[in-house]
Amino acid sequence: MKYIFIINPAAGRINVFAEIRGELERELKDRTEYELYRTQAPGDATAYIRDYCRTHSGPVRFYACGGDGTLNEVVNGAVGFPQASVGCYPCGSGNDFVKYYGGSKPFLNLRAQLEAREESIDLMRVGNKYAINATHFGFDSCVAKTVVNVRRKKLIGGRNAYTTGVLVGLFRAMKNKCRVSVDGRLLNPDGVILLCTIANGQYVGGSFRCAPRSVNCDGLLEVCLVHPVSHIRFMNLMKYYTEGTHIGNPKFENIMEYCRGRRIEVEAPEGFVYSFDGELVKQNHFVVEVAPHAIRFAVPKGARPIVDPSYVPQSCVDAAHEENANA
Repeated sequence: MKYIFIINPAAGRINVFAEIRGELERELKDRTEYELYRTQAPGDATAYIRDYCRTHSGPVRFYACGGDGTLNEVVNGAVGFPQASVGCYPCGSGNDFVKYYGGSKPFLNLRAQLEAREESIDLMRVGNKYAINATHFGFDSCVAKTVVNVRRKKLIGGRNAYTTGVLVGLFRAMKNKCRVSVDGRLLNPDGVILLCTIANGQYVGGSFRCAPRSVNCDGLLEVCLVHPVSHIRFMNLMKYYTEGTHIGNPKFENIMEYCRGRRIEVEAPEGFVYSFDGELVKQNHFVVEVAPHAIRFAVPKGARPIVDPSYVPQSCVDAAHEENANA
């Protein structure tokens, strides 16, 4: 196995290239089968990985060293190449996807990373682009725009960037026009929403557990749509959305639609913007589809999905056993 660490120097609040390189040299000095690649611009990681995979047929694992945006680029580069798998060294500002496995700590152990088990997981697809964590819009699009603008600023940026975005959204994005259909069923006949999240992972915004029942290998996407509410009610409900206790909560009765599906269609006015693993996309009509077991993801020792076992289908269990047996 060849290991290639894709390092985004723009991720997080500081340039971490030198830090990661030094740690690799200290921890892995007895190993020679790894390389480092520093990205130069947005999209560079995807292009580099595709070029590498077209000219190398041996097994390779690409580690995304950055935040969720870097992980998205690495996934889009590796998807479709059977010799490639993906890992994550989370050093960005949000690192939402690894929260599905309990958080960043196990993923920051480099030796554990090299010995990680691989699991086939789903992705979501819009056209020819893929996301691994979430697609969200409405209130969330306003939040995402703000996060991009403030993430490197003191006090209001970094880990506080999403909270800053929420405050801005309270003034600008409490009622958003669009129609959302899941496998042909229209969720909001009135054509307005507060927010909607389509998830393969469980978290968005650093700490908001929007899809607590998501299983990333079940061939389904979680859809959480919240209808418009007043500012006061929104603030009273926020803690439940953060904790992931909004599902089945009487306080969300008649204002939330939560379901699973394979094909989610969104129709909206011109200029509509959605967040696709953190990338802001302007598109007024799009379809989000699940891509079942589309990529192999490296899960280090100590990392476990924070899902109720009753939601994990037998197909996921069987696939994990088969992959571990072949490792």
